[in-house]
Amino acid sequence: MARLPRLTVPGYPHHIIQRGNNRQMIFKDKADYERMLALLAEQARQCKVTIHAYVLMGNHLHLLATPETTEGLPRMMQAVGRSYVRYFNRRHQRTGTLWEGRYRSTIVQSERYLLACMAYVDLNPVRAGLAGRPVDYPWSSHAHNIGLRADPLVTPHALYWALGNTPFARQAAYAELVKAGLGSHEREALGRAAHAGWALGEPAFIAALQQKTERRVAKSQAGRPAAPALD
Repeated sequence: MARLPRLTVPGYPHHIIQRGNNRQMIFKDKADYERMLALLAEQARQCKVTIHAYVLMGNHLHLLATPETTEGLPRMMQAVGRSYVRYFNRRHQRTGTLWEGRYRSTIVQSERYLLACMAYVDLNPVRAGLAGRPVDYPWSSHAHNIGLRADPLVTPHALYWALGNTPFARQAAYAELVKAGLGSHEREALGRAAHAGWALGEPAFIAALQQKTERRVAKSQAGRPAAPALD
């Protein structure tokens, strides 16, 4: 069976995962993390993609981003991926592939899942045992979204702005949201959707989204059991 193209629809938030090949490390030190952030900032600007949240883990990364055009997100990920591999191979004296094939992504319903997806991204280092709290991990957008630093890569989504009437109120509300964590059902749904490439949302949202693309956006009821969620 032919592989479905990635689901990309402009104006909607996309949860993106890119992994290292065979789960190998894609960041070895501070310079590697900083290069990835610089590439993301450059290409997001050029490709007209707005990044709302991110986390760079040792062997993978997550983004929550909204593209302005159908081509913007694939172009950004392709340009970042190619540039980073050239940099990484040259710096660490290696050759060959770095990525586990193409990136994975899905569209999430803003009103139902956007803030939950931000929390999912922020909590990734905690789930992996790399930090006791999201704020303790330096390579994510969490510190920006709770007001501890300014991160030029991050542009808040309208639903983040709606958390409060002042920056302090928004930051405090978001910090509490992340502190409360996610239920297992919500966490698994977010991970499974990004891994499988099916849109995540309520039936009316899925039906409306399907009208905007020829690519099937949701899995039919019949078929194989859902794949397990991957962080």
